[in-house]
Amino acid sequence: MKSIREFLMEHAALDPVSFHMPGHKGSRIYKENGYGSFLENIMDCDITEIPGADNLFQAEDIIAETMKKYKALYDAEQSYLLVNGSSGGLIAAVLASVRHGGKLVMARNCHKSLFNVLALGDIEPVYAFPETEKEYGILGEVTAAEIARCLDENPDADAVVLPSPNYYGICSDVTAIAEEVHKRGKILIIDQAHGAHLKFFEKFGDVVVESCRAFPKSAESCGADLVINSVHKTLASFTQSAVLNLCSDRVNKYVLEDKLQTIESSSPSYPMMASLDINADLLADKGADLMKAWADNLDWFYEEAKTIPGLRVMDIPSLDRTKINIDMSAYGINGNQLEEMLMEKGIFVELVTGNIVMCMTGIGNRREDFQRLIDELRHISTIHRLLPQDQQKPQPAALTRKLERASVPRTKVFVPVDEAEGRVCASSIIPYPPGIPMACPGDVIDREVIEYVKARRAAHEKVIGLNTDGTVTVGE
Repeated sequence: MKSIREFLMEHAALDPVSFHMPGHKGSRIYKENGYGSFLENIMDCDITEIPGADNLFQAEDIIAETMKKYKALYDAEQSYLLVNGSSGGLIAAVLASVRHGGKLVMARNCHKSLFNVLALGDIEPVYAFPETEKEYGILGEVTAAEIARCLDENPDADAVVLPSPNYYGICSDVTAIAEEVHKRGKILIIDQAHGAHLKFFEKFGDVVVESCRAFPKSAESCGADLVINSVHKTLASFTQSAVLNLCSDRVNKYVLEDKLQTIESSSPSYPMMASLDINADLLADKGADLMKAWADNLDWFYEEAKTIPGLRVMDIPSLDRTKINIDMSAYGINGNQLEEMLMEKGIFVELVTGNIVMCMTGIGNRREDFQRLIDELRHISTIHRLLPQDQQKPQPAALTRKLERASVPRTKVFVPVDEAEGRVCASSIIPYPPGIPMACPGDVIDREVIEYVKARRAAHEKVIGLNTDGTVTVGE
């Protein structure tokens, strides 16, 4: 079996097209913009908190300067560098906003890290269910009305958290949600892990909008109190680096800082923080040009896609168009098959669910990447027969459904997944990606969950919570 190093070197040698995270898409963007020497010396830059290197958890010098850059870029009250990804920032944000043993209104399609914090803070969840994009069989936006309902039925909840954009790029109306949350005196946390770039399409809009229609506004501009951005997903920093923005005085910043140092590594990576610094400088110095090129390429792709018969590319008003959701089921090709066809041509995508292949574009993609994707989609359309309408079989992506609820188990046992029907879930069952639980602690597992999980594993996909011996964790 090959090593991690061998796999990575072999993959790099393929000269692959990346339509998956991270957003830098390789060394090209650093080398072309004057940061090649940093890459050449990166091992020598891997240090600890020596004199002059500052301290992430009491930043007063070089780290504080990078924090100031992000504060200015996002127009935030305060910005914090994250080295445990958005997951660490989300957990800290909730622990700083919700009393121990309190209630949290959370979208049912939140990332798994937010289900983990429930156990850490002994927090009771109140689930807000997103709307469904029925045409594509995926979860869409969380409405302000749904958040208002949850808060009115649970006036003792301390905060609200939801993802916007979600994994597919669908954004919620954060402005309307913030109004409902704040008039009830609560705190709004937005998981903007997939939308770290939105502020910059907004900030450089005078240049960008000429070449691509307006993007959804960032949560920072829509009234959220805490916004967590996975800078690495779509912008130019290294994997696992992110930024938390404090945007109001509704959260005590000293409590937030204490939770951050509790959750994050005590040995933060300096190369990772340096990549955040480089990303900030790129946006400050060349942001308008970089965002315009990205928008131009997206605009070109969406127009070219219209010329391929039978190809469906999601394009709805609430969509962050940097997420390209492709469906070729009109040719009898499901998502897994399309992914395999693309990989054979060196094109690697982010996510497959049902018939949908999601290509995550980033600031580092160039026109030639989009050209290779269009060329291959066009080629596929020429060698496969377009099915008659009545023979096209929709295969919806997995939906998060309302399961019967019971008390969260305090004692746990392991049972074979086939014997879990009717048992109370004690440890989240999570297809990954997208990292959204099919069943959470307290959910009563039904046959549909069992069959879906088995199908995912049969397709060699990852399901966290399904153990290697085929068991799941349920209440005793």
